[in-house]
Amino acid sequence: MVNTAPGDETEYRKHPGARILHGPHRTIGGVEAWLVWGLATVFVVWLFSIQTGYAVVSPEIQKTAALTVAQISLAGSIYTWAFALCQFFSGALLDRFGSRPLLAIAVAFVTAGAFLYAQTTSMATLIAAQVVLAIGSSFGFVGAGYLGGQWFPAARYGLMFGLVQSLASLGSAFGQPLISWQLTQVTWQQLLNGFGAAGVVLIVLFALLVRNPAPGPEALAQNTATATATAKPPLVASIFRDLGTCFRNRNVVLSSLLAGVSFGSMLAMGVLWGPRVMEARGAETSLAAILTAMSWLGLAVGAPLFNVLSDHWNNRRIPAVVGVLLQAVAVALLIYLPSETNSVSVVTMFCVGLFAGAHMLGFTVAGESVPGALVGSSAAIVNGVCFIIGGLLQAVPGRLLPQDPALADYGHALLIMPVLLVLGAIAGFFIKDTATPHP
Repeated sequence: MVNTAPGDETEYRKHPGARILHGPHRTIGGVEAWLVWGLATVFVVWLFSIQTGYAVVSPEIQKTAALTVAQISLAGSIYTWAFALCQFFSGALLDRFGSRPLLAIAVAFVTAGAFLYAQTTSMATLIAAQVVLAIGSSFGFVGAGYLGGQWFPAARYGLMFGLVQSLASLGSAFGQPLISWQLTQVTWQQLLNGFGAAGVVLIVLFALLVRNPAPGPEALAQNTATATATAKPPLVASIFRDLGTCFRNRNVVLSSLLAGVSFGSMLAMGVLWGPRVMEARGAETSLAAILTAMSWLGLAVGAPLFNVLSDHWNNRRIPAVVGVLLQAVAVALLIYLPSETNSVSVVTMFCVGLFAGAHMLGFTVAGESVPGALVGSSAAIVNGVCFIIGGLLQAVPGRLLPQDPALADYGHALLIMPVLLVLGAIAGFFIKDTATPHP
């Protein structure tokens, strides 16, 4: 006879088919844990590929739908705004309902968004695709991190989150070249329909395999006592209550600011301003693509590395602060190096991404600073702040630049990034360290 956790029998009595479909579960860190986490990570890489592909296929969409560059840019901005808004609610919903069926629904939204993309013939269709994609995508990265915290020991939460970012970064680094090559073989509509077809497969896999681990005896007893003592508040009220609890936590706010300026600077430099600075130096356009790839490759290495170093040194604050300060140096070098050092910029851009890996400690600190029932909300807040600051750091320098900027103009407009990184590091000094002593 196979032993089951106390929560299993309750679930099976409610859903008799669950035993046939899934069998007993509760192996934290076991094969099932890796399967569930792996599927969630595939979801993140897949949706990152769709997001990355927008930069590649948008010129084709523009021609087919007879849109202007301004309309294509507006559609991209609408995605960012919708994603940032939904992001804050996604974590709270995961905390309340768990990963099942929310992640399967999220995959369905992204799949629908991909199919809508393929049908784009007007601005209205493109905006609808962006909004639907944003709703589903808001559960992707946070959902994978949430599952890492649910299915693996608490001490490995930061590392598992870092591995998700590492794999997503690798997908971003190699996604654009692969999508560009695919467009030489198929039309952009066929490519996006292919992404949608892959999403249908993921929906089935998520529905069959991804769920919440059964609570252990102590957690089950605590949940039963809590449910008996107080009824659950209404959904909207509970979401705002959870978000308010996280925002009142000093560590969550400070770690969000540190992570936000770190990831935001990396995103702004890697996707937009780094290549523009190099073009102002007279570098060839082909170097821009290399710089973008190098920044994501650097982040792929740095994301898990900083959590490993943090665990090894039994300290969260110092690695985060040092990493952000080194990132400030790398960004400053990329901006202010003389034009004769173009080759050095490739290494420098890798370092921008590498040291940006320190932002993952913001997720770790936030998750360790709140009760287990609020881990999803804390991660969503950190990720939401990352993208809000990233969007601002892409938009604000553009407002400060003249029509035809020279290298010196970029130096003045982009000074905001190293300054913010230093301020983020200062905020990190006030974080209360959450690392637990080694036994």
